[in-house]
Amino acid sequence: MRHRSQFVPWKTAGRITEQQHSADEVVRATGWVFNNETGSSLTLEEFVATGDDEVPAYIEIFGLADGGDDLTLVEIGCGIGRMTCAFTRRFASVVACDLDAGFLERCHETVARFGNVDRLATLHVKDGKSLDLPPNSADVAFSYITFQHCDVDDALDLTAEAVRVVRPGGKVALNYRSRSSIDPLVLPLGRVVRQLFRIPGLGTWLSRRRTAARIGWQANRLQPDEIIRPLAPLLRDIEVWRNPSSRTSGRRATVREFVGINENHYWIVATAR
Repeated sequence: MRHRSQFVPWKTAGRITEQQHSADEVVRATGWVFNNETGSSLTLEEFVATGDDEVPAYIEIFGLADGGDDLTLVEIGCGIGRMTCAFTRRFASVVACDLDAGFLERCHETVARFGNVDRLATLHVKDGKSLDLPPNSADVAFSYITFQHCDVDDALDLTAEAVRVVRPGGKVALNYRSRSSIDPLVLPLGRVVRQLFRIPGLGTWLSRRRTAARIGWQANRLQPDEIIRPLAPLLRDIEVWRNPSSRTSGRRATVREFVGINENHYWIVATAR
């Protein structure tokens, strides 16, 4: 089956991870991991440490662990496990989900080294829009820098899936890319780059370059109300979290600010009814 356009860069990156001998080699060989840097001095441990720095802040600011210690978290878009390791140290059970099976294999390897692998399960999101999990099976659904890589329909479907799998009283914390003045250039360019990824050899070369990869991954911009509107009956205490310099807001949500949020991103944090 021919991949939908937005799948192509992610699948190409996944194939590169499979070609490396270890998650450490993925970090050293793929420039999109460390700001377009490659080389033997880069380590998986350093990569995981960046997640270790961020995860506790998000857990505290968003109140994701307020329900106690025996909680299950679903991470949508785990990649090779940058944040997953920290989640497995804090939550009793973590389900790491990704579009690409190659990433899931490396995620398991990463968590085995730097997290608590006994608490980890992985889930392949084959269709890019649904989670093969029962309803009300998680306490927290979390996603960071994933939905902007999906087309609009898939992003909305995955958001609805995040809400579906969280039990009443549980939390969703989902990250999106805010609109900006450069979107009229970036989004069409992203479509062009995704087509270039289909060219044998060229796609592999582009996937090793952070700028090209990240442009190719830019597939949508959604406003908070577009996301919240269809799900409002299923949620309460809806908040839009943004950087203080951002103007992103939602008529159906309380706006809150945290300096640690990228100024080009925003989060929707809410409690399931």
